Amino acid sequence: MLHIIILGIIQGIAEFLPISSSAHLIIFRDLFHIGSNISENMALTFDIALHAGTLLAIGIYFFKDFLNMLIKGFTKGVNDKEGKILWYLVIATIPAAIFGILFEEKIELWIRGNYFLIAFALAFMGILIYIIDKKGKQTKSIESMGLKDAFLIGCAQVCALIPGFSRSGTTIAAGRALNLNREDSAKFSFFLSAPVVLGAVLLHLFDSETWMLIQANVGTFLIGILVSFLAGLCCIQFLLKYLKKHDFKIFMGYRIVLAIIVILMIV
Repeated sequence: MLHIIILGIIQGIAEFLPISSSAHLIIFRDLFHIGSNISENMALTFDIALHAGTLLAIGIYFFKDFLNMLIKGFTKGVNDKEGKILWYLVIATIPAAIFGILFEEKIELWIRGNYFLIAFALAFMGILIYIIDKKGKQTKSIESMGLKDAFLIGCAQVCALIPGFSRSGTTIAAGRALNLNREDSAKFSFFLSAPVVLGAVLLHLFDSETWMLIQANVGTFLIGILVSFLAGLCCIQFLLKYLKKHDFKIFMGYRIVLAIIVILMIV
């Protein structure tokens, strides 16, 4: 149970900070043996449950934003500042949705145990987001984004299929490369995670084996969802406040240190 709680905390934190939740779940489970007693056929379903917790955190934290986007998106469309964000999110979701359906299982089988590649992705993306942020201007807000900006950020999200790159890391970096300010880059990244994670959760719920695992381990899944939800809420609030006055140096340093630890553990 302690391991389940730890994994829930890790997911809640790493999903929103640009440090890669998928890489952390793999590293902590396979190398640090936190939750290693979870069977292989249950591990992916449990990870999806943890993502459901962070999805709930996004929905609760940004409830008013999503409600306004939905109402104005369907009544006023792209003529409204909030309404157009809804359709920008739809456009930005398409690349990751297509690549996820076509390649997620193959990537999962090929990369999940490739710790060198995960370590490289952690370090590389940490350095990249720091450099992009330092060179980028902060001249755009979410309201001033264009359709091209949304699509390019969505394309960047495809890289997050590889553990270590980080969904929030790639989308925030893309936003900063397009001169979106730090706080709004993070905010749009959070918005964009909702349809992607929702799609992944729903896709797995159509699998009969998933329901069998859930029914046999209801307590485990509920605790994982609750912990990742609470940790996610705290982390969203922290990052939005942190980025008002700070850059991504601390995340770059953390990712590089973690990458070195992973390499040292497997050589």
